[in-house]
Amino acid sequence: MYLSAFYFPGAEREADFMFGLKTTYDQSVYPYGVLPKAGLDEIFFKPVTILYGGNGCGKSTALNVIAEKLRLDRTCSYNRSRFFGRFVDDCRASVEDGIPKGSRIITSDDVFNMMLDIRALNDGIDLRREELAEDYFRLKRERFRVQSLDDYEHLRQVTLARSKTLSRFMAQESGKSVRERSNGESALMYFQSRMDTDTLCLLDEPENSLSPENQLILADFLAEAVRYCGNQLIISTHSPFLLALPGARIIDLDRQSEVADSWTELKNPRVYYEFFRKHAAEFEDRRE
Repeated sequence: MYLSAFYFPGAEREADFMFGLKTTYDQSVYPYGVLPKAGLDEIFFKPVTILYGGNGCGKSTALNVIAEKLRLDRTCSYNRSRFFGRFVDDCRASVEDGIPKGSRIITSDDVFNMMLDIRALNDGIDLRREELAEDYFRLKRERFRVQSLDDYEHLRQVTLARSKTLSRFMAQESGKSVRERSNGESALMYFQSRMDTDTLCLLDEPENSLSPENQLILADFLAEAVRYCGNQLIISTHSPFLLALPGARIIDLDRQSEVADSWTELKNPRVYYEFFRKHAAEFEDRRE
């Protein structure tokens, strides 16, 4: 445990601030007016704390405020207004023994941008391969004599083209593609590589881009990160696989930030449960 509690300004303090501005709650004063709607004034944490709720309930806002207050590492920019800094100043955090270096917030935008970077890299490699194919056939036909030391690199390419097949020439000269992994596998690799041991990690809807199977793998990884690697996790999620993390404290922003007795009582898992129960006979038929 690195963070034991976090206190937001609260509805009354936010109302006083808004009254001073002589305006009403709207997006122009974000994040004011967001969290009071969900009844979120304070959070008391466990090694795994989960913020659950529908779109627009304030899960991401809360994580971004916490991350900004604690000055956690982040990669991507986030939604903020000119009042965001004032809001963060009005927040308080109860920290145990300090926030470790390397603590960070990871968002779905981080993962998405990583995938775009891989795609751009691969596109560049593919373009280079098209150019190399043209170079290969030109070099094989070229008559070339060394005139000076500056010509040796070109001679190397001529010799390589004449001694290799097209595929071997391109493989050696173009570099390797990183397209071996699927988006889901790349996302899993990203979480595994970005989360340092013994740190506080905030994860904003990490299930995005992940299949159910990969969500289960991520859930196992996160459980082990807490149990064996000294990580404290604060997660916003809809995923039943993550909601079922052992010992997690789940704060339901759809019900005025009540602490849920069990993940099985939440609306999203119940929707899955009712759907599969309705089609249970079809699953049983497939087994026979």
